[in-house]
Amino acid sequence: MGATVFFGCTFVAFGPAFSLFLLTVAGDPLRIIILVAGAFFWLVSLLLASLIWFISVQLSDREDSRLQYGLLVFGAAVSVLLQEAFRFAYFKLLKKADEGLATLSEDGQSPISLKQMAYVSGLSFGIISGVFSVINILADSIGPGIVGIHGDSPYYFITSAFLTMAVVFLHTFWGVIFFDACERRRYWSLALVVASHLITSGLTFLNPWYQASLVPIYIITISMGVWAFFTAGGSLHNVLTCLSCKQEEENRVMLYSALQVPVED
Repeated sequence: MGATVFFGCTFVAFGPAFSLFLLTVAGDPLRIIILVAGAFFWLVSLLLASLIWFISVQLSDREDSRLQYGLLVFGAAVSVLLQEAFRFAYFKLLKKADEGLATLSEDGQSPISLKQMAYVSGLSFGIISGVFSVINILADSIGPGIVGIHGDSPYYFITSAFLTMAVVFLHTFWGVIFFDACERRRYWSLALVVASHLITSGLTFLNPWYQASLVPIYIITISMGVWAFFTAGGSLHNVLTCLSCKQEEENRVMLYSALQVPVED
């Protein structure tokens, strides 16, 4: 049972991210470098946030439970702000790297666009964030023990897996929106990305009331996904064309066949 829960939750949490990595990143060495570097930037932000939270706990009264809970909320907020600050720093670094790549290329064009770099960097933030948030939970899912035997929710593992999947997607969408906002100097978009990140982190404190946390987080995820889609250049026409491409190809084949001149004997 433990192995089943472990593999099931792992595939739920990281299956979509692994698919995106294989289909869109693994075949390009430059994208892999951007992915690894983005994960490093996120780790540095986590290290700084952990240090700030650790120092604040050491300087406070550990017997005061309300104070410790407040420091936990404070640490989560600081972590979000540091993540977005390092996302901005990574944008600046990639912008400089993009200019250098364009200078070195023969045609004066960079081999990777800014939107592609935004997507890969967002995916890297999401993957490493998901790994650190759920790795201990997955380790505990192997056993021994049964979740909910003392009256707790039996949906702890599967909820954590779906929450991790949402966080991976959110970081990917935030990366696309954030880079575009920095490029176009749309400060209101930057503020919305940071605010949605803070709200998402704050909603996790409602657990184990999972309905109150997971549903709003997925609403935010879908909203950010639609926003990122249009930011990346998508449109409803593209979606309709993609969905009807097979039918259009068949119509073209039929039209071509009807217009063909019959071969004379």
